[in-house]
Order: sequence, then C-alpha cells, then structure tokens
Amino acid sequence: MCGITGIFDTRGRRETDRAVLRRMNESQRHRGPVEGGTHVEPGLGLGHRRLSIIDLATGQQPLYNEDGSVCVVFNGEIYNFRELIPELQALGHVFHTRSDTEVIVHGWEAWGEACVERFRGMFAFALWDRNRESLFLARDRLGVKPLHYALLDDGTFLFGSELKSILAHGGLRKDIDPLAVEEYFALGYVAEPRCIFAQAKKLPPACALLVKRGEKPGEPKEYWNLRFTPDHAIDEMAAREELIARLRESIRLRLISEVPLGAFLSGGVDSSAVVALMAGLLDEPVNACSIAFSDPAFNESEFARRVAERYAARHFIDTVESEDFDLIDTLARLYDEPYADSSAIPTYRVCELARRHVTVALSGDGGDESFGGYRRYRLHMMEERMRSTLPLRVRRPVFGLLGRLYPKADWAPRFLRAKTTLEGMARTPVEAYFHSVSILRGAMRERLFSDRLKNALGGYDAREVFDRHAARAETDDPLALIQYLDLKTYLVGDINTKVDRASMAHSLEVREPLMDHPLVEWLASLPSSLKLRGQEGKYLLKKAMETHLPREVLYRPKMGFSVPLARWFRGPLRTRVREAMLGSRLAETGWFDRSCLQHLVDAHQSGARDYSASLWTFLMFEAFLRKVLDDDPAGAPATFPVTP
Repeated sequence: MCGITGIFDTRGRRETDRAVLRRMNESQRHRGPVEGGTHVEPGLGLGHRRLSIIDLATGQQPLYNEDGSVCVVFNGEIYNFRELIPELQALGHVFHTRSDTEVIVHGWEAWGEACVERFRGMFAFALWDRNRESLFLARDRLGVKPLHYALLDDGTFLFGSELKSILAHGGLRKDIDPLAVEEYFALGYVAEPRCIFAQAKKLPPACALLVKRGEKPGEPKEYWNLRFTPDHAIDEMAAREELIARLRESIRLRLISEVPLGAFLSGGVDSSAVVALMAGLLDEPVNACSIAFSDPAFNESEFARRVAERYAARHFIDTVESEDFDLIDTLARLYDEPYADSSAIPTYRVCELARRHVTVALSGDGGDESFGGYRRYRLHMMEERMRSTLPLRVRRPVFGLLGRLYPKADWAPRFLRAKTTLEGMARTPVEAYFHSVSILRGAMRERLFSDRLKNALGGYDAREVFDRHAARAETDDPLALIQYLDLKTYLVGDINTKVDRASMAHSLEVREPLMDHPLVEWLASLPSSLKLRGQEGKYLLKKAMETHLPREVLYRPKMGFSVPLARWFRGPLRTRVREAMLGSRLAETGWFDRSCLQHLVDAHQSGARDYSASLWTFLMFEAFLRKVLDDDPAGAPATFPVTP
C-alpha cells in the first residue's frame, strides 16, 4: 500500500517546485515508510511513498514504460496482474519487474482509458502520458482506495491519496463548503465527490478523470456501475456451494504477498468467515488479530477466541480500555475533514495491534452491504410492507401528523419507540431510508443550524445525495435499492474511509475479499430472499458457513464495533464535550444556534435524552477546526461563507 501525490500545470510547462512536491509527498510518509520517489519534468511532478508488499526488489515507483514516455504512481493492488502479464506480453510489451504496477503502464498503452475495466482489485493511480500530454486518474469500483484532487485558480492541478497532501502544497483555498457541512451533520462524513473544502474534490469510485494540457479538466467518467438484478434462478444449495467457491477464490487472490500476512478477527460473521476460509488455503496458521473491550457490553472477543481455536490460528488480542478516548485529536488530523464514526477508535487500535505482527491483513468489510446484514435493513423492509398498503398521498399527511405528535421515547422499551416508524411511513422509500441513517435528522439540523448557515446552504439538503444515487439504481426491489444506496454512500464514505486512514496511519495494508467486484456482481444477481429471510440477515452466508463456523458465532445478535459514547459524555468527557459544544471555536463559525447546542449538552448529561451520536458529531467537527484548520501552517485561514 502506498501514497501518491502530484502537481500538473494544465496551462503550460511551468517549472515544478521540487521542495513543494517533496513536502506533499512527505505528508503521506505513513502510507509508505519504506521509500519515496518522485518524477519531475516541465509542468509535471509526481510523488510516491512506498509500502513494499509485492516485488520488494524492483517495484519502486514512479514506474515507467520501455521508453519512459509513460509514468505511473499507484496505490493499491491489482489482484489479477499475473493473468494480464502474458496477454500484454503477447501484444509486444516487455516487463522489467514482477510488480502489479507495471501492468497499469502497459495496460494503458494497450487499452487506453479502458484499461481500468480489466483491473481486478483496489486501486487509485495517476498515469502521465508525455506523448498525449495527458494525466489519467482512476479509482477502483467500490472506492476502497482514496483519491483527492483540486484545480487551483492559476490552472495548477493537484492530486493526492489524502487531502493533507493537497493542503501541504499551500495553494488550496480553505473555503469551507457549506454543502459539505450539511452532508457531514446528516451522514457523519462528507459524501463523494464533495470535500470539506470547496476547491477540492474526491474522485468517485469506479470513475476515471483525464486531464489534458491546455484544457480545463472535465467531469470524471464512470466506467462501472453495479446493477441489482435479483432474479437469478438458482436453488439455495447450489448458491451456498457457489458462494464458498467464490469466497475462496477472492481470498486466494488476496494472499499474494512477500511480507507477513494475517486477518482481522472481530468474532462477527464476516471476519470469522474470512479466517475460516483462509485457514484452508494457507500451509501455516492464520495470524488473527482481535480487539477485546474491558466493558463487557461491547466485548466480542470470546467469539473471536472460539474461531481462532477451531482453526489453530496464531491469535493476537489486545484489550481496549473503556476509557480509550484520547484519540479524538489524532483522528481529526488523520481524516483531514470532519468524520464522525466513533468506531474509528477501535479500528485504529486493531490496526495498531495488527501492524506489530503483519504487514497485510484481510478484513470482513463490505459483507453487511452485499449480504444484507444491517439491522436497519430488516426495519426498512418491515416499513416497506406497511408503506405498500397505502399510497403516498394518504400516508404523507396522516403519518406525518402522527409522527410529529408522537413523543421521542428513547427511554422506553423498543416496541414503544414508534416515532421513527411513523415518520418513515410518511415518506418515500428513499426519504425514509435517508432519515433512518441520518445522525442529525432534518428537523434537528433545522434547529441547530443558524440562519447564516441556512442562507449558505441555499435550500440544499443532504438527502439529494441519496436521490442522485437512487435515480441510477435501476431496480424495483426494495432491499436491493437500499443495498445499492449503502454501496454508493456508507461503504465508501464511512467504512472504506475509516479503514484506509486507520490502517495507513500504521503502514498496514488491509485487503477486502468481500468487496471483490465479481463476487459483488454475483451477489447482486441473487434473490433478496437469500440475503434477508424473515428476521435473519446474511441468510445465505450464514447457511453456507454452517459447516465452517460455530452456530453461536453465526446466529447471535450483531454487536458492532462501538464504544460507550453515552457514558463518556456523562462521565470522563463531561467537561470536554461541554467546552467543545459551547466554546469559542464553534461559535466563531457563526453556523450554529448556541441555545440548541446548550440543550443537547444539558439534556444528555442530565440523562433526559441520549444525544451521544449528535454530540460526537459536533465534537469531531470542533476537533477538525482546531487540528486541521488552525494547526495548518501552509494555507490561508478558512472562510465560512454566507452564500453558496
């Protein structure tokens, strides 16, 4: 795994400042501590930090074609590179390394922009073709690897794996994008293609961008889109067998490594399945890395231990204390923009543990989205059955009124907490699903945002992110629709972002067998009844793994990788959260209503309401302001515009 960055003059061939390029490259040293490399020519500078995994001796980057006219910097893995090499050699291309990186160079020469369609893996790369005077950027289908870019006012085009490398240039305007702020407080992350800074963007998954000298960069072009066609005629037993075969193939491809390799093992279904099948493919015990929590309400380590013992794994386990909240400022610097998933704390810790023993770790990420595992899927499908009985013109006024009148009953037994369900009944499926996954829901954002921020938003609502993707989902199946939405939003903006930054902070490569795109495409063709059956999510995966894993691992309630926020904010973080919410840094933005912030703090700390998720979201936003904006010496101060 690596970090890439670069500078391209779209208007001419101005000399690249080598010191600036080095600074941008060094800002990502954690992504590739082994060695760094640069390429500079008139109007262009490319930088690369390397974490050596494959072809340790000759895989240095930037890497070139035979005559040096094509140059690439690459982050990720092309898992099918060994299959592509003979095909490219038959076309006359000469290979000088054993690395997957060289396949990109020759693939570009052979297939042009369509080369990305031939690559199976996780990747983000930038390729310079001197003869065409073109810079080609591409990102993998499911957004496992990140890529940010920005066009400065003087025509300078910047890119980098992480936003910090672009900030290190010093020329990016740090104007905060109010639409990104709206998305963050709704979703807990800034959704692709937007960045927290208005001048920067994220390259969306499954997209490529061609930047030509003398032309203003256009819009990214999508080269792949997942289509859900859940009508594949296959019986359950055949589906189980094919699933195991496909999982084994995906895992086998991800075992190619010249450095120590292992896996995360949480004790959940997905990571346990990966470890179980890995054990049958390796000639030595699996290195399994787990995190235990001192708070038993959050601890799954006993289930991880059972799986590790069954497969005689080398099991490394660390305990995270229930008061492990010292990472707040570290995480703010790590993610470069506001990011509010509190499971980033244990994720950071398990990556820290894993790196002490391995350089590559396989994960179970992506399983919930493709197999239908989230609890919210079951709740949404229950609501869908009710919504289907009445037209929207009837549901919206009737249930809208009931939802407004019904009290918010966080303290009550679950069956009495009907407010969200009533509100969901008054909405379309996409509106309802967006509402259910929002951290601060629309009514709360309306109260918390000041008139200044509302003016800057100009009527924009983060629900438009979901509307945009839903319009391209091409499915009438209600479960498939929300799976598609999660694959385009939550998986990319939350899960993949969390794992990439946490792993790269420790120079650890994480591979994702459950996000292998042929596997994901096959799963998208299966009937939804094989994913969610009754109240059982991940039905097919669990059935397929019954001979491989204990029933208590497969069929216990999902716990999740969470931390005790509610208790923290009433106990050891009581003063810190109050100071962050009501202090000067948030107030300086002019974007939030102080009386509403006061209510969140007081109601939570008195025990009247559980606002822990909302408070964490504000706490991380305030930390971003202090640790990214205020501590950045390279650029101008941030601005908080009044109008969009």
